[in-house]
Amino acid sequence: MEVRRPRLLVLAMVAAGIGVMLVALLAAGGAPGKPADGLLGASLGVSWAVPVLRFLADAAAVATGGAVVAVILFLPAKDGQLGAKAIRACQDAALAAGIWAVASIGGLVATATVILGIPLSHLAEHAEPAGQLSQVRALAAAVVLTAVLAVVLSGTKTLRTARLAAVLTIAALTGPLLTGHGALDRTDLWSVLATTSLVVHVVAATAWIGGLGAVLRYTRSREAVEIFSTLALVCAATMGVTGLLTAEIHLDGRQSGWGLVTQWVTTGYGALVFAKAVAFAILVTIGWWHRRTTLPELTAGNPAAFRRLAAVELLVMAGTVGLAVALSRTP
Repeated sequence: MEVRRPRLLVLAMVAAGIGVMLVALLAAGGAPGKPADGLLGASLGVSWAVPVLRFLADAAAVATGGAVVAVILFLPAKDGQLGAKAIRACQDAALAAGIWAVASIGGLVATATVILGIPLSHLAEHAEPAGQLSQVRALAAAVVLTAVLAVVLSGTKTLRTARLAAVLTIAALTGPLLTGHGALDRTDLWSVLATTSLVVHVVAATAWIGGLGAVLRYTRSREAVEIFSTLALVCAATMGVTGLLTAEIHLDGRQSGWGLVTQWVTTGYGALVFAKAVAFAILVTIGWWHRRTTLPELTAGNPAAFRRLAAVELLVMAGTVGLAVALSRTP
């Protein structure tokens, strides 16, 4: 039963994240639609594949980043050489990076089809214009980086190589964030600030969510949990600041007054920002409860309460990732 529980939790997280994403897209007006009658275009299935594959890629990225965080911070190395648990974590991360690469390939194909407005069967005929799309180029770079990352992680035996893997993970996360709906196309100060804030936000989220999953999977020692607790506090504070800043810039609050106040009930994008803020507040509350109740129980030799609450926390986090994907595709 112990072997199945992590798998059930992973399946529940994927189901929760995709479910929240679908509902959010439908409710906020970001759901794909059919091509107009008589016009060629991507099928509805391909259009829906874009956010679904994006979620799967993000989930795999979180798993990859979490395992790497665990190797560097939680799982001790002796004279720079990784122990058995750390090597197992690297192997898990290599598998997750492979899934990340495959999901990115699917996302690349679906994205090119949707942007060009052609049926999937015609994509090969439009390979040249597809290759000129900034979103496709960013996803292609992510595919290369994640493939390299999978190879590096599969052979990682030292702490130095694990740190290299961490750099590659951040690079693979960053590329797709520099293009598309999530980033602003202009090069003025506000655009650069919004994009930088978004990158920091995503890296912090990956470390927080992935780190919690890694603690549950690889170690629940008091020392590891205390290190993660400090990391989670830093990530939460970073996400709070960068999330508000990025949302405010995208809602044009700098031009029309505080967009977070005036638009969260009048636009689909604003409503999703508010929903994400509520989810963030729930996660902060769970973190506070960990510090107050479950961590002392863990120290006293009773890990069950920490394990149960952490599982609930991961499900909320998965829903938050689903909201983030929906937000990136909502006008």
